[in-house]
Amino acid sequence: MELTERFTFNPKEGIDNPAMVTADDTEAASKPSPRVCVLKKEEGETFGFRLRVERGQQGHIIRQLDSLGVAERSGLKDGDRLLEVNEMFVDNVEHMEVAHRIQVSGSHLCFLVLDKKAYEQAVSEGCDLRELAKASRGEGWRPPRLCHITRDAPGLGLNIQPVDGEKGKFTVSSVKGGAAERAGVKKGDRLIWIDGAMVSELTHSAISKMVKKRNNHMTVLVIDSDSEKSYARRKMPILPAMADAENMPYRPRRLHLVMGPEGYGFLLRQEKTGTGRSVHMVTEVDKDSPAELGRVKEGEMLLEVNGESTESLSHNQVVGKIRQSGKQVTLTTMPPQGQDFYTKLGLSPLLFCVDVTSGNPEEQKEIPVTPKPALPPVEPQEDVQINPNVRRCIVERGCAGFGFHLGCVQQKPGTFISQVAAGGPGEMSGLLQGDVVVEVNGQNVEKESVEDVILHVKREGDTLSVLVVDQKGYDWLKKNGKQITVNKLAPISEVRNNIYLS
Repeated sequence: MELTERFTFNPKEGIDNPAMVTADDTEAASKPSPRVCVLKKEEGETFGFRLRVERGQQGHIIRQLDSLGVAERSGLKDGDRLLEVNEMFVDNVEHMEVAHRIQVSGSHLCFLVLDKKAYEQAVSEGCDLRELAKASRGEGWRPPRLCHITRDAPGLGLNIQPVDGEKGKFTVSSVKGGAAERAGVKKGDRLIWIDGAMVSELTHSAISKMVKKRNNHMTVLVIDSDSEKSYARRKMPILPAMADAENMPYRPRRLHLVMGPEGYGFLLRQEKTGTGRSVHMVTEVDKDSPAELGRVKEGEMLLEVNGESTESLSHNQVVGKIRQSGKQVTLTTMPPQGQDFYTKLGLSPLLFCVDVTSGNPEEQKEIPVTPKPALPPVEPQEDVQINPNVRRCIVERGCAGFGFHLGCVQQKPGTFISQVAAGGPGEMSGLLQGDVVVEVNGQNVEKESVEDVILHVKREGDTLSVLVVDQKGYDWLKKNGKQITVNKLAPISEVRNNIYLS
């Protein structure tokens, strides 16, 4: 009996032989492959990792994973580089903005990461990381859409039906010219989420009852069927935080103001809503003031100052943060109705901010333009005098530490204050988020790594002396060869802002 099976080579089928791997196959095998990690925390849990930037290293780096914590269970590993947060590319985004995006995303996150070796290989080979991330989604992918449907005379203008043979999946048909179609719903879309509820957890009967109860409006998350398959292939949930939200009725606006001779020109008061919630309200905006030119609107809530939430801050703390910003400040505002709207949906409005300096045509229409006579061109004045905000802050250790975190930004000098705990020792001493750390207890640390600066802080006992300066002031001082000394500081009491401390 012949024990060896005869084999005839068919070139169309090929053969499993390493010697016959084509060049294209070799290139594909060596191409860095990003990983999807889905993190979901329960109430009272943390995600269980730290996101850092480190001197001499590129990218946003995953560190200090809690053993068996949410991040570790998701597949994240120490040293991973973060490419995307909820399908937003972040490798080229400032570290604080990435951290902010994670903080406002709620309890569910989707990360796209590369391990350390693959990331360094991709960077050394000049690989376009954005394209690499995009390629992982496949051809024809489009993001989900949040559509806010406002009922008109005929109704909401949509019909929802279960998908045959697929439990928990529903398709949407919109009436031509109806309210749903005008809101962005398209024929054949898959329904993912309705007014905060995942439809995969609902029956068709329950969904029909929800729709009937919506007298005036309804918000849905939908996606085309081909893109839904991309998420299924990658084993990713489809989340509102990933969505195109162009048609949402309320979107917070991020406003950038430059102080004038009389301050910013608006009044701020802390008020309580009907539900007993404290909010910070803009009550007056002076005509032709920096606030009016920056499109601050009366009756809007102040959600953030320089990217920091005002939700847990007192009125005086908010005013203090605006004053301590110096000559410029960034405010995030929204109508009070918007807060109620997003609270009912279980979403943070800060996921959907619009930067009014980004060229949004609808925002540009609101800008009052006053014609000015043409002026002859002038050479830029590179050495214009500014007032660096230099401070020596004495911080007394509290029960939870010094009340601030340190970070560093790639290719920028100086370790900086990345976070200041509200009401903590750091804030009480005058430290501000974004300050560059120049000295720790009299020792210059400008050229030291953030890890070494942290060690200085830890071994200095219960009292810490920190010399800091705002980033713009630091850049100006270095550019002009000026010594960083405390006498460069104008007292905070001399900074004038047109804001009531009521």
